[in-house]
Amino acid sequence: MLSGVRVVEFEGLGPAPFAGMMLADLGAEVIVVHRPTPSPLTGEQSLLDRGKRSITLDLKSPADLGVARALCDRADALIEGLRPGVMERLGLGPETCHARNPALVYGRMTGWGQDGPRADQAGHDLNYLATSGALWHASAPGEPPFPPPTMLGDIGGGALYLVAGVLAGLLAVRGGAPGPVVDAAIVDGSAHMTALLMALRQAGSMSARRGEGLLDGPHWARCYACADGGFISVQCVEPQFYAAFLAVLGLDDTPALAEQHDPGQWPRQTAQLAGVFAAEPVAHWAALFDGTDACVAPVLSPDAAAQEPHMRARGVWQAPGGVLQPAPAPRFDGARRDPAPVPRRGQHSQEIRDELGRS
Repeated sequence: MLSGVRVVEFEGLGPAPFAGMMLADLGAEVIVVHRPTPSPLTGEQSLLDRGKRSITLDLKSPADLGVARALCDRADALIEGLRPGVMERLGLGPETCHARNPALVYGRMTGWGQDGPRADQAGHDLNYLATSGALWHASAPGEPPFPPPTMLGDIGGGALYLVAGVLAGLLAVRGGAPGPVVDAAIVDGSAHMTALLMALRQAGSMSARRGEGLLDGPHWARCYACADGGFISVQCVEPQFYAAFLAVLGLDDTPALAEQHDPGQWPRQTAQLAGVFAAEPVAHWAALFDGTDACVAPVLSPDAAAQEPHMRARGVWQAPGGVLQPAPAPRFDGARRDPAPVPRRGQHSQEIRDELGRS
């Protein structure tokens, strides 16, 4: 879909490399500028570099800085995930790049944003979610909030918003606009993602108090521990699905569970269902609910998810070279795309330099 689009990515951690990977998954030519020495967190190869070409540059060297500028001159988009002001100090800030390439879409990925009182402070996924309001409903009532690591903030509120911003910028440039600067901040994106919850609050379905809303309090919207230490997820929101849920359990004639939407009964109903699910292992419940509309599913690890029949049939998880990883998404015309190879750090350095020399 993005064939012919060239993106230059400056090495960072987490959301910006994920955004570059997604653009590469979508067909863009992504050249990642790696530092000469790898970070202990990434090593010589990173799954997030799949489908990209890699060049190592020392941006403190005038010669290598010139190569980086030449790459930006020939790019449709740039993405970086450094602290505000770092790219400017390197001589690669938006003003400098736009003076040389006015159509460049300049994508910036940070936690706090390019401005504001916290802009220069360190932070991580959980901090951004906590400040944005997105963490508030991220647990059962009475338990400390803790969402899946990196997924809600770094990826959902960060990388995916950077991708959307870059794609919107590319469309604007094709329509004749100058290249924009995309300020993708995790606090902005994660707050934006709460719009559905806020719409439910407006409709009276969610409460400002934790544990009293449609999705963070009921006995039918949570995970339960099973006899083998595994977990089963239950989220039968609509009445017909709740009825199916009770019928499968053989509890459809149980008065204590008949009332679905009484918050005052939820703690007692939750305790009753916790006792039910604790009596059998996950496999028992997965088999019992299989093929029903009760909206129940086992909580799987990525390794187990790769073997689950539906996930396996769609090829959602792949393991090229023995490295487990998710296949590119979304699909177009229903066709599955397999993950592209992961380059070694600096693997294409000479190749890219030669191309710049020829052009």
